[in-house]
Amino acid sequence: MSRNIKTIFLTVILGLSFLAGPVFAARLSPEKCVQELLATIQKIKSGDKLSVEEKKANSVRSEKALKYLNITTISQKTLGKYWEKLTDEEKSRFSKLLGQLFIYVAFPNSGKFFTDLDLVFAESKIEETGAFVPMSVVHKNEGQIEIDFFLQQNSTDWKVVDVKMDGVSMRNNLRSQFYRIMDKENFAELVRRMEKKLKEAKA
Repeated sequence: MSRNIKTIFLTVILGLSFLAGPVFAARLSPEKCVQELLATIQKIKSGDKLSVEEKKANSVRSEKALKYLNITTISQKTLGKYWEKLTDEEKSRFSKLLGQLFIYVAFPNSGKFFTDLDLVFAESKIEETGAFVPMSVVHKNEGQIEIDFFLQQNSTDWKVVDVKMDGVSMRNNLRSQFYRIMDKENFAELVRRMEKKLKEAKA
């Protein structure tokens, strides 16, 4: 895929275009963390006619999936140069909003994409506080897609901090969107658009 197509494809999967961790009996390996994240996402159902029970189950699964991500780090990296300009309250608000968008937008869209796909993992690479988990899937429309997960050790657990699809970074994709808004407008406008997106997803 061309870089433009990859970027559009990644944005569609995430569904995010605008424009605290689980307690484990033992520390999960980076690969196991990714496996459980994807297994949880694959169970999230989509559609306009979900029952009350299905919606409740989706909520539980989405909340669980979020716990495999380091939302604070993702928030900091996606806002980049603007992060340190925010107050602690603004940082907390942004991180919470981004987490809610993963729950109500990104995970359901990812669930539709990953449903019934076989996940093929390659050998993970682990450093002192970082890990790289490569995998691939064969999609009926897109063919083979390489998906790389990047994790950092958070206290005793591994957390996902970025995902690259055929080399296109989720984090960089979001940062480009956020920068376009922040460069032309301000943080309040970014929050307004995020809240609007969240409200639409919950409707």
